[in-house]
Amino acid sequence: MGPVEVTVDRRKVLDHAYCEDDFGSWYFQDSPFGGPVGHPLVLANDLLFLFYENYDGNTAQGLHTHEHLTFHSPVAVGERVTVSGGYTDKYERRGQGYVVLEAEARGADGRLLVRHVGREIMRTVAGEIVGKGRAAPTERKRTVLGTVDPDLPVLERARLDAPARSALTTRTTAFTQDQMSVFSWAGRGYANVHTHVEKAAASGLDRTIVQAQQQTGFLVSHLVDLFGKSFFTSGELDLRFVSPVFVGDQLTASGAVAGVDGDRLELEVWIDKADGTRSALGWASARVDDDPSRPARLV
Repeated sequence: MGPVEVTVDRRKVLDHAYCEDDFGSWYFQDSPFGGPVGHPLVLANDLLFLFYENYDGNTAQGLHTHEHLTFHSPVAVGERVTVSGGYTDKYERRGQGYVVLEAEARGADGRLLVRHVGREIMRTVAGEIVGKGRAAPTERKRTVLGTVDPDLPVLERARLDAPARSALTTRTTAFTQDQMSVFSWAGRGYANVHTHVEKAAASGLDRTIVQAQQQTGFLVSHLVDLFGKSFFTSGELDLRFVSPVFVGDQLTASGAVAGVDGDRLELEVWIDKADGTRSALGWASARVDDDPSRPARLV
Protein backbone atom coordinates (compact mmCIF):
# COMPACT_ATOMS: atom_id res chain seq x y z
CA MET A 1 0.00 0.00 0.00
CA GLY A 2 1.26 3.44 -0.85
CA PRO A 3 3.57 5.20 -1.09
CA VAL A 4 1.50 8.11 0.23
CA GLU A 5 3.01 11.57 0.66
CA VAL A 6 2.02 13.55 3.77
CA THR A 7 3.07 17.06 4.79
CA VAL A 8 3.51 17.44 8.53
CA ASP A 9 2.46 21.08 8.59
CA ARG A 10 1.51 23.21 11.57
CA ARG A 11 -2.18 22.34 11.21
CA LYS A 12 -1.43 18.62 11.40
CA VAL A 13 0.74 19.18 14.47
CA LEU A 14 -1.98 21.33 16.06
CA ASP A 15 -4.69 18.75 15.34
CA HIS A 16 -2.59 16.04 17.00
CA ALA A 17 -1.86 18.25 20.01
CA TYR A 18 -5.58 18.93 20.44
CA CYS A 19 -6.49 15.24 20.14
CA GLU A 20 -3.91 14.15 22.73
CA ASP A 21 -3.99 17.12 25.13
CA ASP A 22 -0.28 17.54 24.45
CA PHE A 23 0.70 21.11 23.53
CA GLY A 24 4.41 20.54 24.11
CA SER A 25 6.71 23.46 23.34
CA TRP A 26 8.91 21.37 21.02
CA TYR A 27 5.96 21.01 18.63
CA PHE A 28 5.30 24.75 18.25
CA GLN A 29 8.42 26.67 19.25
CA ASP A 30 11.91 25.17 19.30
CA SER A 31 13.33 21.73 20.07
CA PRO A 32 16.76 20.20 20.70
CA PHE A 33 16.65 19.05 17.05
CA GLY A 34 16.63 22.62 15.69
CA GLY A 35 13.21 24.14 15.11
CA PRO A 36 9.82 22.61 15.94
CA VAL A 37 9.20 18.90 15.34
CA GLY A 38 6.10 16.74 15.23
CA HIS A 39 5.00 14.58 18.16
CA PRO A 40 6.68 11.16 17.74
CA LEU A 41 3.28 9.70 16.79
CA VAL A 42 1.96 12.63 14.74
CA LEU A 43 1.71 10.14 11.84
CA ALA A 44 -0.34 7.68 13.92
CA ASN A 45 -3.26 7.22 11.54
CA ASP A 46 -1.27 7.82 8.37
CA LEU A 47 0.45 4.56 9.31
CA LEU A 48 -2.57 2.71 10.67
CA PHE A 49 -5.11 3.87 8.07
CA LEU A 50 -2.79 3.11 5.17
CA PHE A 51 -5.22 0.32 4.28
CA TYR A 52 -7.76 3.02 3.35
CA GLU A 53 -5.75 3.29 0.13
CA ASN A 54 -7.16 -0.11 -0.87
CA TYR A 55 -10.34 -0.44 1.23
CA ASP A 56 -13.33 1.76 2.05
CA GLY A 57 -12.71 3.35 5.44
CA ASN A 58 -16.47 3.71 6.02
CA THR A 59 -17.26 0.01 5.65
CA ALA A 60 -14.11 -1.79 6.83
CA GLN A 61 -14.38 -2.74 10.50
CA GLY A 62 -11.48 -3.76 12.67
CA LEU A 63 -10.49 -3.96 16.32
CA HIS A 64 -6.91 -3.01 17.14
CA THR A 65 -5.32 -5.57 19.49
CA HIS A 66 -1.56 -4.94 19.34
CA GLU A 67 0.71 -2.03 18.41
CA HIS A 68 4.50 -2.19 18.08
CA LEU A 69 6.32 1.05 17.29
CA THR A 70 9.97 1.99 16.92
CA PHE A 71 11.04 5.62 16.64
CA HIS A 72 14.19 6.53 14.71
CA SER A 73 14.21 10.24 13.85
CA PRO A 74 12.03 13.31 14.52
CA VAL A 75 10.04 14.86 11.68
CA ALA A 76 10.46 18.60 11.18
CA VAL A 77 7.32 20.72 11.04
CA GLY A 78 6.75 21.48 7.37
CA GLU A 79 8.53 18.35 6.17
CA ARG A 80 6.97 16.18 3.45
CA VAL A 81 7.19 12.50 4.35
CA THR A 82 6.38 9.23 2.59
CA VAL A 83 4.31 6.46 4.18
CA SER A 84 4.28 2.94 2.74
CA GLY A 85 3.60 -0.62 3.86
CA GLY A 86 1.24 -3.54 3.48
CA TYR A 87 -0.32 -6.61 5.03
CA THR A 88 2.31 -9.18 5.96
CA ASP A 89 0.29 -11.91 7.68
CA LYS A 90 -3.22 -13.19 8.33
CA TYR A 91 -4.40 -15.95 10.63
CA GLU A 92 -7.39 -17.19 12.62
CA ARG A 93 -7.49 -17.45 16.39
CA ARG A 94 -10.47 -18.21 18.63
CA GLY A 95 -12.78 -17.93 15.65
CA GLN A 96 -11.62 -14.42 14.71
CA GLY A 97 -9.61 -13.39 11.66
CA TYR A 98 -6.50 -11.32 12.34
CA VAL A 99 -4.33 -9.31 9.95
CA VAL A 100 -0.88 -7.80 10.48
CA LEU A 101 -0.11 -4.43 8.87
CA GLU A 102 3.48 -3.22 8.69
CA ALA A 103 4.15 0.37 7.66
CA GLU A 104 6.90 2.95 7.88
CA ALA A 105 7.34 6.68 7.39
CA ARG A 106 10.46 8.21 5.85
CA GLY A 107 11.56 11.82 5.70
CA ALA A 108 12.16 13.91 2.61
CA ASP A 109 15.83 12.80 2.66
CA GLY A 110 14.90 9.11 2.91
CA ARG A 111 15.73 8.69 6.61
CA LEU A 112 13.53 6.36 8.63
CA LEU A 113 11.21 8.20 11.03
CA VAL A 114 8.96 5.54 12.56
CA ARG A 115 8.01 1.90 11.99
CA HIS A 116 4.59 0.47 12.86
CA VAL A 117 3.43 -3.12 13.19
CA GLY A 118 -0.25 -3.43 14.09
CA ARG A 119 -2.56 -6.38 14.57
CA GLU A 120 -6.31 -6.11 14.14
CA ILE A 121 -9.33 -8.38 14.22
CA MET A 122 -11.04 -7.65 10.91
CA ARG A 123 -14.60 -8.04 9.57
CA THR A 124 -15.96 -7.98 13.09
CA VAL A 125 -18.83 -6.32 14.93
CA ALA A 126 -17.18 -4.29 17.67
CA GLY A 127 -19.87 -4.90 20.27
CA GLU A 128 -19.40 -8.66 19.99
CA ILE A 129 -15.69 -8.42 20.81
CA VAL A 130 -14.97 -5.51 23.16
CA GLY A 131 -14.65 -6.49 26.79
CA LYS A 132 -13.97 -10.15 26.03
CA GLY A 133 -10.64 -11.87 26.60
CA ARG A 134 -8.54 -12.17 23.48
CA ALA A 135 -4.96 -12.85 22.63
CA ALA A 136 -2.58 -12.80 19.71
CA PRO A 137 0.82 -14.39 19.20
CA THR A 138 3.52 -12.46 21.03
CA GLU A 139 7.23 -12.05 20.43
CA ARG A 140 7.85 -11.34 24.10
CA LYS A 141 8.11 -14.19 26.56
CA ARG A 142 8.01 -12.31 29.85
CA THR A 143 4.82 -11.18 31.51
CA VAL A 144 3.85 -7.63 32.41
CA LEU A 145 3.59 -7.77 36.19
CA GLY A 146 1.84 -4.41 36.36
CA THR A 147 2.98 -3.74 39.92
CA VAL A 148 5.21 -1.17 41.61
CA ASP A 149 7.18 -1.07 44.85
CA PRO A 150 5.54 1.69 46.93
CA ASP A 151 8.64 1.96 49.11
CA LEU A 152 10.78 3.20 46.20
CA PRO A 153 10.79 6.85 45.05
CA VAL A 154 8.70 7.66 41.97
CA LEU A 155 10.79 7.97 38.80
CA GLU A 156 10.28 11.38 37.18
CA ARG A 157 13.21 11.21 34.73
CA ALA A 158 14.80 8.19 33.03
CA ARG A 159 17.94 7.00 34.84
CA LEU A 160 20.01 3.88 34.36
CA ASP A 161 20.38 3.50 38.13
CA ALA A 162 16.62 3.47 38.72
CA PRO A 163 15.67 0.48 40.92
CA ALA A 164 13.50 -2.24 39.41
CA ARG A 165 9.77 -1.84 40.19
CA SER A 166 10.11 1.92 40.76
CA ALA A 167 6.83 3.56 39.79
CA LEU A 168 6.71 6.07 36.96
CA THR A 169 4.95 9.38 37.35
CA THR A 170 1.35 9.39 36.09
CA ARG A 171 -0.44 11.32 33.35
CA THR A 172 -4.24 11.62 33.21
CA THR A 173 -6.75 12.60 30.54
CA ALA A 174 -10.28 11.94 29.30
CA PHE A 175 -10.97 12.14 25.58
CA THR A 176 -13.98 14.15 24.43
CA GLN A 177 -16.03 13.31 21.35
CA ASP A 178 -14.57 16.29 19.51
CA GLN A 179 -11.04 15.04 20.18
CA MET A 180 -11.97 11.52 19.08
CA SER A 181 -13.64 12.79 15.90
CA VAL A 182 -10.64 14.86 14.87
CA PHE A 183 -8.25 12.02 15.65
CA SER A 184 -10.26 9.44 13.69
CA TRP A 185 -10.59 11.64 10.61
CA ALA A 186 -14.27 12.57 10.78
CA GLY A 187 -13.30 15.78 9.01
CA ARG A 188 -12.20 13.70 6.03
CA GLY A 189 -15.65 12.16 5.78
CA TYR A 190 -15.08 8.92 7.69
CA ALA A 191 -17.92 7.71 9.89
CA ASN A 192 -17.08 4.87 12.25
CA VAL A 193 -17.49 3.61 15.83
CA HIS A 194 -15.06 6.31 17.01
CA THR A 195 -16.77 9.29 15.40
CA HIS A 196 -20.53 8.54 15.16
CA VAL A 197 -22.95 7.40 17.86
CA GLU A 198 -25.12 5.75 15.19
CA LYS A 199 -22.21 3.65 13.90
CA ALA A 200 -21.33 2.64 17.43
CA ALA A 201 -24.94 1.63 18.16
CA ALA A 202 -25.08 -0.42 14.95
CA SER A 203 -22.05 -2.31 16.23
CA GLY A 204 -23.67 -3.06 19.59
CA LEU A 205 -22.02 -0.26 21.59
CA ASP A 206 -23.87 2.26 23.74
CA ARG A 207 -21.16 4.91 23.29
CA THR A 208 -18.39 5.73 20.85
CA ILE A 209 -15.14 3.92 21.54
CA VAL A 210 -11.70 5.54 21.79
CA GLN A 211 -9.37 4.48 19.02
CA ALA A 212 -6.52 2.31 20.36
CA GLN A 213 -4.01 4.45 18.48
CA GLN A 214 -5.25 7.51 20.38
CA GLN A 215 -4.46 5.72 23.63
CA THR A 216 -1.04 4.90 22.19
CA GLY A 217 -0.30 8.56 21.48
CA PHE A 218 -1.32 9.45 25.03
CA LEU A 219 1.19 6.92 26.36
CA VAL A 220 3.90 8.14 23.97
CA SER A 221 3.44 11.67 25.35
CA HIS A 222 4.06 10.26 28.81
CA LEU A 223 7.24 8.53 27.62
CA VAL A 224 8.54 11.75 26.04
CA ASP A 225 8.12 13.40 29.45
CA LEU A 226 10.23 10.61 30.94
CA PHE A 227 12.99 10.17 28.33
CA GLY A 228 13.09 13.57 26.62
CA LYS A 229 14.65 13.82 23.17
CA SER A 230 16.08 10.27 23.16
CA PHE A 231 12.60 8.83 22.73
CA PHE A 232 12.35 10.49 19.30
CA THR A 233 15.45 8.63 18.09
CA SER A 234 15.51 5.37 20.05
CA GLY A 235 12.05 4.82 21.53
CA GLU A 236 10.21 1.51 21.34
CA LEU A 237 6.67 0.70 22.47
CA ASP A 238 5.05 -2.74 22.38
CA LEU A 239 1.44 -2.42 23.53
CA ARG A 240 -1.58 -4.74 23.88
CA PHE A 241 -5.16 -3.46 24.11
CA VAL A 242 -7.14 -5.57 26.54
CA SER A 243 -10.26 -3.61 27.49
CA PRO A 244 -12.34 -0.96 25.69
CA VAL A 245 -12.22 2.76 26.44
CA PHE A 246 -15.26 4.91 25.73
CA VAL A 247 -15.76 8.63 25.25
CA GLY A 248 -15.32 10.50 28.53
CA ASP A 249 -13.54 7.69 30.39
CA GLN A 250 -10.76 8.99 32.60
CA LEU A 251 -7.43 7.40 31.71
CA THR A 252 -4.18 7.32 33.68
CA ALA A 253 -0.87 6.31 32.10
CA SER A 254 1.75 4.86 34.39
CA GLY A 255 4.26 2.04 34.65
CA ALA A 256 7.26 0.60 36.43
CA VAL A 257 10.96 0.10 35.83
CA ALA A 258 11.59 -3.40 34.47
CA GLY A 259 15.39 -3.28 34.12
CA VAL A 260 18.34 -1.98 32.14
CA ASP A 261 19.81 -3.24 28.86
CA GLY A 262 23.10 -1.47 28.15
CA ASP A 263 22.27 2.22 27.74
CA ARG A 264 18.52 1.58 27.55
CA LEU A 265 16.01 1.78 30.38
CA GLU A 266 13.28 -0.86 30.03
CA LEU A 267 9.81 -0.26 31.40
CA GLU A 268 6.48 -1.91 31.88
CA VAL A 269 3.72 0.54 30.94
CA TRP A 270 -0.05 0.54 31.20
CA ILE A 271 -3.20 2.63 31.01
CA ASP A 272 -5.93 2.36 33.64
CA LYS A 273 -9.50 3.62 33.71
CA ALA A 274 -10.90 5.37 36.78
CA ASP A 275 -12.56 2.16 37.98
CA GLY A 276 -9.22 0.35 37.96
CA THR A 277 -9.82 -1.54 34.71
CA ARG A 278 -6.62 -1.82 32.68
CA SER A 279 -7.20 -0.92 29.04
CA ALA A 280 -3.67 -1.38 27.65
CA LEU A 281 -0.37 -2.77 28.83
CA GLY A 282 3.04 -3.61 27.46
CA TRP A 283 6.69 -2.63 27.36
CA ALA A 284 8.64 0.49 26.44
CA SER A 285 12.30 1.42 26.28
CA ALA A 286 14.71 4.07 25.01
CA ARG A 287 18.31 5.13 25.44
CA VAL A 288 19.08 7.25 28.46
CA ASP A 289 21.16 10.36 27.85
CA ASP A 290 22.34 13.19 30.07
CA ASP A 291 20.21 15.91 28.47
CA PRO A 292 17.60 16.89 31.10
CA SER A 293 15.42 18.89 28.68
CA ARG A 294 11.86 17.92 27.89
CA PRO A 295 8.97 19.79 26.21
CA ALA A 296 7.28 22.44 28.33
CA ARG A 297 3.47 22.23 28.29
CA LEU A 298 2.09 25.36 26.68
CA VAL A 299 -1.49 24.69 27.79
